[in-house]
Amino acid sequence: MKGTGIQLNDSTDVLESVDLKVNVVVVGGLITQGLVVGDTLNQNQALIIMANPGEFPFSPTLGVAIDELVLDNDYLRMRHRIREHLAKDGMKVKKLEFSQNKPLELEASYEQ
Repeated sequence: MKGTGIQLNDSTDVLESVDLKVNVVVVGGLITQGLVVGDTLNQNQALIIMANPGEFPFSPTLGVAIDELVLDNDYLRMRHRIREHLAKDGMKVKKLEFSQNKPLELEASYEQ
């Protein structure tokens, strides 16, 4: 299933949010478990929106580069790019609202 994988930290601190989520379980002095595996839909959406094209080695054209919005304020173009790049990863966008002085609202899921 595409929406399942190794999870990243739940922290709201931007610098910590890209660290792997680790839950160490020690049994008899041995580490038996560490990385947390689970639903990655939201983190995949966030990573695609934040990433610049070329940052995903196996998908070099994937990445919205939301930081470019600071320079041009073209929200229509960014909404189009978000839809386009999420579709490249196999997601279908049901709802996308993104405009000046309003938070990004996104409902998308992987197509079955």
